[in-house]
Amino acid sequence: MTGIKQLDRLLAQISPEMGADEYIFATFTGAKYADLSHLSPIASFQEKEGLTLVIERTVAENAQIPFDSRFKKISLQVHSSLDAVGLTAAVSGVLAQKGISANIMAAYFHDHIFVPSDQAEEALAALKDLS
Repeated sequence: MTGIKQLDRLLAQISPEMGADEYIFATFTGAKYADLSHLSPIASFQEKEGLTLVIERTVAENAQIPFDSRFKKISLQVHSSLDAVGLTAAVSGVLAQKGISANIMAAYFHDHIFVPSDQAEEALAALKDLS
């Protein structure tokens, strides 16, 4: 199944949905994913400075992992192509106008935006208005 590439179609079908859980971003110097898979991260990225994991806030608290910020995940339900141009810019631009940071991750089927928990409702409304 091929994702949508045309920006106008993507924006018309964006259908943002916010999950109930809160997430944190944590980094682990010298770690590999296998070392920390028990934390059940929903995303990971290996950088030269360390392994970044996105994990549920409650998991981080239970494991006594320090964090600075809490985020809610808003998932765009449209099946966007990884070759699409402009969706990330449109989403981040709308949120930037509202003063909301947007940590955007593209997966195979959907794009996911992590926004500060205290601005999540405002972010969701802004994204709904975008469509």
